[in-house]
Amino acid sequence: MPAPTRLLAAAVTAAACLGAQALPAAAATGTAGEVSRGVPIPAFYDPPAELPAADGAVIRTEPLPLALSLPTLHGPLPGTATRLMYKTTDASGKPAAVTGAYIEPTARRRGTGPRPLVALAPGTMGQGDQCAASMGLEHPLRLNGQTVSVGYEDLAIYRLLAKGVAVVVTDYIGLGATDRLHTYVNRLDEAHAVLDAVRAARSLKQATVTGDSPVGLFGYSQGGGATAAAAELQPAYAPDVRLAGTYAGAPPADLTETTKAIDGTDLVGALGWSLNGFLQSDPELRPIAEAHLGAKGAAALKDLATMCVGDAIFSYSSQRSSSWTNDGKSLAQIIEAEPRLQAFLAEQRIGRLRPASPVRVATGVSDDLVPHGQARQLAVDWCGRGAQVTYKPVVLPDVGRALINHFAPLLTDQGPAVDWLTDRLAGKPAATNCSTLAWKP
Repeated sequence: MPAPTRLLAAAVTAAACLGAQALPAAAATGTAGEVSRGVPIPAFYDPPAELPAADGAVIRTEPLPLALSLPTLHGPLPGTATRLMYKTTDASGKPAAVTGAYIEPTARRRGTGPRPLVALAPGTMGQGDQCAASMGLEHPLRLNGQTVSVGYEDLAIYRLLAKGVAVVVTDYIGLGATDRLHTYVNRLDEAHAVLDAVRAARSLKQATVTGDSPVGLFGYSQGGGATAAAAELQPAYAPDVRLAGTYAGAPPADLTETTKAIDGTDLVGALGWSLNGFLQSDPELRPIAEAHLGAKGAAALKDLATMCVGDAIFSYSSQRSSSWTNDGKSLAQIIEAEPRLQAFLAEQRIGRLRPASPVRVATGVSDDLVPHGQARQLAVDWCGRGAQVTYKPVVLPDVGRALINHFAPLLTDQGPAVDWLTDRLAGKPAATNCSTLAWKP
């Protein structure tokens, strides 16, 4: 590992230690000013009754103390953070409030022109409000007997800041903001939240980014799906965003295939988050869910709605979704038997539109949690539509644990992914290897 990477990793580890919280137990309500699994949710995260009309309009801001901030002659390292709430539009066309964070880097921008901006879409954090990535910047590690929350995206954020790139992080719709449930892996909700985060960042008085700043999108796993969706929706939804490039790592582009793969793994809780999100997005699906879910399944969905990744791993690891249903069918089998569910998942498919700017799709060849095949297929689909695609298979040994097979490429490929994206922000042309995707490796 290169020295800068070791230093960054050490910094984030130190941040996790400094940010660890030992909080008293309390009832899980998830409402602003109260607590979610023992974690107080600041009143900042409670959206107002009336939202502004414009997408990306800032609703409120406040200073955000970073867990690790080192004083220097030129300002605090890695930068100065602002917690923010902004307006977006959800998949049904209704206004929604989203929270997040903007970090103005202390490092000087490289090259000429306005400072570049990266919108970082977090990977799977969970569904409880306490799991929000903006809270993870302040408290990278929470261990209180009721919840386990780790701000693992902080490393990528710090890497980008070290290169003089400003970063805006979205919490997604319903994660952090207390007015609704997080619509986990909803293609439109996530893409809109990512793109409107860019608009929000540009309007902050303390930000040096402008409407002319080149923009990059960075995400892995859930975040990879969010940035992939944002990249292909950007031309229509946010033509004002000067998108220079998108990194989509391990994107769950085909939720039908991902549903089959996750069942029975360490991260089976993600099936509960997905189903909760589907029901939040489309309440007409509720009768179907209620017809199949047994008491154990209903209890699991309610429980998972307040959990972060660590909680779900400890509580639900290796369970089968068939144990949640009243007929012993798995969620994948129910989807196969229900045309309405099939139609909903088909609407979530990423790869049906062409990104107008370069994209880098990376996936571990041994990834059997967010399957390598469907992520590679996204690159194939985009190539077929004439997009400028760089496809990167990350070759690591299969260790026999789906969670490790999925997360190892996140760390292995993160440095090259950051370098690729910052090259795009600097205006360097991107190569494409679409011609190699006519055959499978």
